[in-house]
Amino acid sequence: MRETPEIRKAAVLGAGVMGAGIAAHMTNAGIPVVLLDIVPEGADSRSAIAEGAVRKLLKADPAPLTDKRNARLITTSNIEDHLDLLADCDWIVEAVIERLDVKQSLYKQIDKVRKPGSIVSSNTSTLPLEVLTRGMGGKFAGDFLITHFFNPPRYMRLLEIVTGDATRAAATSAIRRFADNRLGKSVVDCKDTPGFIANRIGTFWLQCSVAEAMDSGLGVEEADAVIGRPMGIPKTGVFGLLDLVGLDLMPHVLKSLADALPPGDAFHEYYRPTPLIEKMIADGYTGRKGKGGFYRLNTSGGGRVKEAIDLKTGEYRTAARPKLAAVAAAKKGGLRALVEHPGKEGGYAWKVLSSTLGYAASLVPEIADDIAAVDEAMRLGYNWKFGPFELIDKLGAAWFADRLKTEGRQVPRLLEQVGGGTFYRIGDAKRQVFTTQGTYEDVPRPDGVLMLSDIKLRARPLAGNRSASLWDVGDGVACLEFHSKMNSLNPFILSMIHKSIGVVGKDYKALVIYNEGSNFSVGANLALLAVPAMLRLGFVISWMVAKGQKAYMALKYAPFPVVAAPSGMALGGGCEILLHSDAVQPHVETYAGLVETAVGIVPGWGGCKEMLLRWAANPKAPRGPMPPAVKAFETISMAKVAKSAEEARSLLFIGAGDGVTMNRYRLLADAKARALGLAEGYTPPEPVEITLPGPSARTAMEMAVRDFRKQGLATPHDAVVAGALAMVLSGGDTDLTQTVSEDDLLGLERRSFRKLIGTSATLARVRHMLKTGKPLRN
Repeated sequence: MRETPEIRKAAVLGAGVMGAGIAAHMTNAGIPVVLLDIVPEGADSRSAIAEGAVRKLLKADPAPLTDKRNARLITTSNIEDHLDLLADCDWIVEAVIERLDVKQSLYKQIDKVRKPGSIVSSNTSTLPLEVLTRGMGGKFAGDFLITHFFNPPRYMRLLEIVTGDATRAAATSAIRRFADNRLGKSVVDCKDTPGFIANRIGTFWLQCSVAEAMDSGLGVEEADAVIGRPMGIPKTGVFGLLDLVGLDLMPHVLKSLADALPPGDAFHEYYRPTPLIEKMIADGYTGRKGKGGFYRLNTSGGGRVKEAIDLKTGEYRTAARPKLAAVAAAKKGGLRALVEHPGKEGGYAWKVLSSTLGYAASLVPEIADDIAAVDEAMRLGYNWKFGPFELIDKLGAAWFADRLKTEGRQVPRLLEQVGGGTFYRIGDAKRQVFTTQGTYEDVPRPDGVLMLSDIKLRARPLAGNRSASLWDVGDGVACLEFHSKMNSLNPFILSMIHKSIGVVGKDYKALVIYNEGSNFSVGANLALLAVPAMLRLGFVISWMVAKGQKAYMALKYAPFPVVAAPSGMALGGGCEILLHSDAVQPHVETYAGLVETAVGIVPGWGGCKEMLLRWAANPKAPRGPMPPAVKAFETISMAKVAKSAEEARSLLFIGAGDGVTMNRYRLLADAKARALGLAEGYTPPEPVEITLPGPSARTAMEMAVRDFRKQGLATPHDAVVAGALAMVLSGGDTDLTQTVSEDDLLGLERRSFRKLIGTSATLARVRHMLKTGKPLRN
């Protein structure tokens, strides 16, 4: 039996968008990567393609690299000269053009230089594994599988795996383990069928949505309004998504799938020429990367007007913001109210949803044996909030089947099997899923995964209110969960922090702050501050700021360790929670920042204080009172937001010793383990003092802002806010350098916060942010 080595080094062959993205994400996991491509004609460098790909990685937005320094782990060359670089690679990923002859020729070359037991995989999304390995020999087939990444590889959490009869179990296990723990992927097993799971259903859904919109006479805005949020689809809807993906890619994807599917497949009912899209592509309207797509920005005349194409005439017009009765009905009555609504919008919703869900149900067990895997693939591969079988449950499986039957349409066998039941249920305090055998089994979790959603099925909270709850997550660790809108912070959450400290201090070893929302916390609920500010109720503002400061200081000096486990946005007050925790165990996709200055205020719950203390304690920073104040001023005044956990480390939002979790599903378990590690012999930190630089630093900071104003990079109110921030960081109105306590710094924060929140310019910014979600420059 051949030994499968642990994956310590990888190679990617093919330095296009996907290949380079896969290589980048390998480096995000700390793995050295060899990136090879062909030798281009007439180039100065024979490795120009791979070298150029790395340069593009460093400039791309969104960034494929969690830290630009990761690019140092990529070795670039070309297939012709340096294929021998594969000799010490444990995993070799092929991501070249979708041509069987090219791939098989490359496999033969790889097989000559790779080491025994190394794993070879293809990122193909169209070619069957059986065809790829034909004639390649038993040893190669045993080490070969398909690993289908989704674009962009850093951000899309799905990895589809296809194995053959000859694929070694040890090879599959090694990739599954590495992809899960190191790359942060949810690994879904697919059968060797065209498009696998996500693209088979997703491509059908896209084509069906476009065709039905054209047939129904809907505008692109109306179609996207119906298909988007009411169905749990990203707000881009279908036409916005196609603009994002690129219209020029779709004909190739559609044709490859149509060629691979049998004649009786339902996909062929919607696969047809679309002259409008063909003309758009020919004219350069390929989506966001081109001159526009179904939507475009018209900048003629110096303005920025969003326009949408008329699907009948092909002419652009100002995009509408439709207010549809069917969408309003869905907000009140759910998904069934949407598809039952009379009129063309409700009819469109039913045609798309019934066709897509019926198609998905008909494909099991052809594409996968596991219903939960199909739902997971669509959630993570296409960013659906609910998978197709979860959507059927929302409609009611029996109701859905009856309506299909009434319309004379075929009812999938799986839908008949589930009958009046549901595809998911709660049994024995666990979430269970319907199987193709007509029974229920527990929804599987990989070993080591701990989910708060599972704990909630079998337990009641230790304490809770409308915005936060405290849960026992086992082994003497409690978990504080926020569940307000976008996990924004309010007095209920602040009260729950105090309550949690009391409960945990009495009966538990440690506290983890964690939730399973899209964002850890977007910060304080601005509306709760704006209203009393407009009414000139300064005492209310002072009360809330003081309440937050007391809660955060209580976290910092609790008699047990506190570990914050953020994912998504941790902004403003959410970031301040990280700063007051003993440790942070962030998900790799944590976007942290003190963004208060963008809305015309300064951090008021200890953010200024903690940034000063962190820069003062940083061994790499220059000594003296000036450097910490300048670095804190730079970070806070510019409202810097880290775009990854590693960037958060460089900004000192998380500590040098804090770990990073790659897989979102493993975050709670990792944070719990960290908390238990800290609990052994834990003693709270001692209160600290810091020497502030005084008026010279304040003057320097204000001069820097004046320079920004002269360059047009700062507004008049930016200068006012920056002046208030400089006052806090330099020590207030004192004439000399002084040593102050944390309480002194909190007092300076309160003073500046209250002064700014009452200004008309700040209130204008707050109102604009609440209305649009975007900062106002005034």
